[in-house]
Amino acid sequence: MSQAWVLLFIAGLLEVVWATGLKATAGFTRPLPTIVTLLAMAGSMILLARAVQVLPIGTAYAIWVGIGAAGTVIFGVAFYGEGVNALKVVSLVAVLFGIAGLKISSA
Repeated sequence: MSQAWVLLFIAGLLEVVWATGLKATAGFTRPLPTIVTLLAMAGSMILLARAVQVLPIGTAYAIWVGIGAAGTVIFGVAFYGEGVNALKVVSLVAVLFGIAGLKISSA
């Protein structure tokens, strides 16, 4: 796997950190979660920008969003007690297949 794909994957994971961190900031009123969230945002954007220097922008952006969305849903269920139902699981699986398909199509 090329360095650009690794950067994109890490950028997606950082998107999960900042997206889930938004809830922990309580509207940016809690200093430590706010700092972590803002650092994760910056890191995610910087790594995404580096990855798209090599990867197609449409593919990279869709994969970045997909990792962030899927990871945030999983985190919300696991740590914030958000509900799970069959439609949510099927939709999450569809997103994951979409991410895999985009990666394969760009190899």
